[in-house]
Amino acid sequence: MAALKIVFWTCIVLVVYTYIGYGLLLWVLVTLKRLVSGKAAKPDLPADEALPDVTLMICAYNEQDVVEMKMENTHSLNYPKERLHVVWVTDGSTDNTNERLHTYPDVEVIFSPERKGKTAALNHGLSLVKTDITIMTDANTMVNPEAVLEIVRCFQDPKVACVAGEKRVMARNEGQAAAEGEGLYWKYESTLKRLDSELYSAMGAAGELNAIRTHLYKPMPENALLDDFVMSMQMVDEGYKIAYTSDAYASEYGSASLAEESKRKRRIAAGGLQSSWWLRHMMNPLRNPIVAFQFVSHRVLRWSITPIALLMLIPVNAALVAMNAGTLYTVIGVLQILFYVAAALGWILSRYGIKQKVLHAIYYFLFMNINVFRGMSYLQSHKGGGTWEKAKRG
Repeated sequence: MAALKIVFWTCIVLVVYTYIGYGLLLWVLVTLKRLVSGKAAKPDLPADEALPDVTLMICAYNEQDVVEMKMENTHSLNYPKERLHVVWVTDGSTDNTNERLHTYPDVEVIFSPERKGKTAALNHGLSLVKTDITIMTDANTMVNPEAVLEIVRCFQDPKVACVAGEKRVMARNEGQAAAEGEGLYWKYESTLKRLDSELYSAMGAAGELNAIRTHLYKPMPENALLDDFVMSMQMVDEGYKIAYTSDAYASEYGSASLAEESKRKRRIAAGGLQSSWWLRHMMNPLRNPIVAFQFVSHRVLRWSITPIALLMLIPVNAALVAMNAGTLYTVIGVLQILFYVAAALGWILSRYGIKQKVLHAIYYFLFMNINVFRGMSYLQSHKGGGTWEKAKRG
């Protein structure tokens, strides 16, 4: 029984720390840092005539339906037009993406006839970029007018090698469960990124909107599933930082359904496991204790051990109750049952388009963890390059 209790409480600690404790601890550490050294001021922008040339790079596969909307958004960016170089890398596109892009004289199109995936497109495109700063965004995401200026502002700190913008998820229709669940998750994730960045460095950048110092880019293996994460964390590994700014943000519609969202979560989970293994040396506290603490707490645990701990709580708790281990274990067992009943109700309501925030949040939490196991299976069978089936957006 003693061994079961140790396993049980270890699982409890892992789950609570990963999803609640780390965020609270991070907030405390950032608050203490502010008390000691004050809150860091935003860097000043260079004068207009001193603003650097910047490349805006969009990797795309069969995106003919959003070319016009994306280019309208690009032309609305508040940055000197002569210093903003627009590049589309069309990876094996077979529709009319290239033809539509050729109608824009200010766009450079880099076309690869064979579809190899986004990582291969990044490797190809970035090898041809000549500006010091490259901003990357997806074809189906729209960025705010001040995004480029705010990203350039962050690069005034010489320690910053990568800038992570904020991702905002929109629901096309009220009650769209996948989009609203994804949006709730990204609000939480954005808070952690902001605190991570203020403590030392954000732990990764999302592909919807991020930027790098071009000369620091290292070509990645073409089978990388989370190219944006690996790319940015390699720079942290070199001693640089990832700055996070909510003043530069990308908006996109959430997945059209929970089935489509599951495709994304499965791939992200698989990529998280893959990149955690590739970057495992960064978990060594002797190399950089702050990075190791942030990397393991924010990323590695939720992609690997903690979902297993969450699952193990069910049979271990049941065994302890059956062995009459004590009232506390019975109470926790009842709470677990109520938790999963609430998740089931959230799932049922979401299928009928009925929105109940608490139940849906519980269901989406469980949904994310289930997809970690699907990601494990996907990674085990993944033998190809970096291509994947795109999730349909709402």
